[in-house]
Amino acid sequence: MERLERALSDLKKGKIVLVYDADNRERETDMVIASEFVRAEDIRTLRKDAGGLICTTLPPWAWKRLGIPYLAEIIEMAEEKYPWLKGMRANDLAYDERSAFGLTINHRRTFTGITDRDRALTVSRLGEFIKEIDNKGEDESRALFGKEFRSPGHIHLLNARDGLLDTRFGHTELTTALSLMAGLSGSTTICEMMGDGGNALSKEDARRYAEEHGYVFIEGKEIIEAWKNGKRDGIRRV
Repeated sequence: MERLERALSDLKKGKIVLVYDADNRERETDMVIASEFVRAEDIRTLRKDAGGLICTTLPPWAWKRLGIPYLAEIIEMAEEKYPWLKGMRANDLAYDERSAFGLTINHRRTFTGITDRDRALTVSRLGEFIKEIDNKGEDESRALFGKEFRSPGHIHLLNARDGLLDTRFGHTELTTALSLMAGLSGSTTICEMMGDGGNALSKEDARRYAEEHGYVFIEGKEIIEAWKNGKRDGIRRV
C-alpha cells in the first residue's frame, strides 16, 4: 500500500508514475501523468524516455457525455461505404477483446498539433475541460467540446470501460482508476516504455529506470487490490 499511496500523492503533484499492467497481459510499463497537469516538458519526457504512443484516457462518464465513440464503432459504420473494412476488424487481439481507442483530437489553438507544446495544450485543457462539464448536460458539453477541440488530431483518446477495474484491467482502466482515487479528473496521459531491442522495456529495466529517476513503480495488481478493497469509495461515477 505504500507504493499506492506514493503513486496517488505523486499524481496529485503532477509527477510521472510508472504502471506495469501484468505478466499475463501486455507485459508493458506505461509512463503516466494526470492530464490536467501535463506540460511541454512532460510530453518531451514521454516521447524520449518512453517512446511509445502518447494517449489520453477518458473516464466512462466523460466520453459518454461528450458522445465520443470507440474507433472500432466508427470503422464498423464506415463498412457500408467501404465494405473491405470488414476484413480489418480487430477481433484477434491476443490480450484483450476490444481496443479502447476513441477519437484523435487537437486543441483548436494548436498549429500542427504534434509539438510538445501543442500536445501539452491539448491534453491539459482536456483534463480541465472534463472537470468544467461535470454539471453540464450532454448537448452543452458536446457543443463546448467541438468549439474547443477538433478531430482528427495528434492525441489519441482512450475510452475507459464501464466499471473500470471491475470489468477490464488495461492501462486505460488502471490509470483512470488511479486518477479517480487521487481525487483528480479521471483523465491520464500515458505512454508505453520501449526498449532498445525492438520490444517493450522489460519490467526489471522499467523498475530500474524508476529507481534511477525517482519515480514510483507500481504493478496493476496493486491498483486492482486497492480498488476492490474500497479505495473507490466516494467516487460517483466509474
